[in-house]
Amino acid sequence: MRLALISDIHANLEALEATLADIASRSINRIVCLGDIVGYNTSAVECIALIRRNNCLCVAGNHDLAACGRITTRNFSSTAARALAWTRQRLAREDLAFLCGLPLKADIYDQLVAVHGALHPETGCESVRLDNDERRLLSFKALMAQPSGARICAFGHTHHAAVHEYRNGRVTVRAEEEVRLRDDAYYLINPGTVGEPRAFDRRASYMVLDLARRTVTVRRVAYDSSAALAARRRAGLAPRLGFVAAPLRGAIAAALRSVGLDRPVKQFGAYLGL
Repeated sequence: MRLALISDIHANLEALEATLADIASRSINRIVCLGDIVGYNTSAVECIALIRRNNCLCVAGNHDLAACGRITTRNFSSTAARALAWTRQRLAREDLAFLCGLPLKADIYDQLVAVHGALHPETGCESVRLDNDERRLLSFKALMAQPSGARICAFGHTHHAAVHEYRNGRVTVRAEEEVRLRDDAYYLINPGTVGEPRAFDRRASYMVLDLARRTVTVRRVAYDSSAALAARRRAGLAPRLGFVAAPLRGAIAAALRSVGLDRPVKQFGAYLGL
């Protein structure tokens, strides 16, 4: 069984089409979407249609939940909240019903648990960022307690591809191009983002998880990013300082979160489009 893991599409149709085309050439049995189909960009309706047409197994991201009203945008940046308000007005009833029906977690073949943000806590897990060892350890503990016995948890939300391994009481990052999964270890794997890159590599990314061979591989796909950005600007959804590179804005946002200053400087962050 070969699974393609995608996440954080964020209504970027050009990125999703390019990613699905690459997946189609790789003998994939099922596509698993880790949430945030919508948000930021302008092609939410088209992206939802593609996800449904390809029979993707999906969990809900925080942007998906906010778009259909299951959570508020109180803790979202002004850029994200503005895009979600714009998106909500353009989604058909069946689109909203699809987003509202997405689960927060999914057990796949008793070998993989899919989430958007984190495997912990029981409530609000869609908004938790696994961006430090303390939080990752909490999700590892939740993974080890899974009744299914699954040893792999796939998550998104951070927009950065990574394979984290828990073995012999230690958490390490596996940096190989193709990671061979050990039978005596647990894994948190993140395929990165299809449509909203937060790194200097602007390509879409996804992962191929081969459950039979027990390997996971990151794939990166080039696409026309200028088209999505142009549509975003026409709709008035681009960050106010859109000329500041997205990786730099993302680095600033991460730095503010790491020192607990995201709330005190919320107005500054909103101005930067963080």
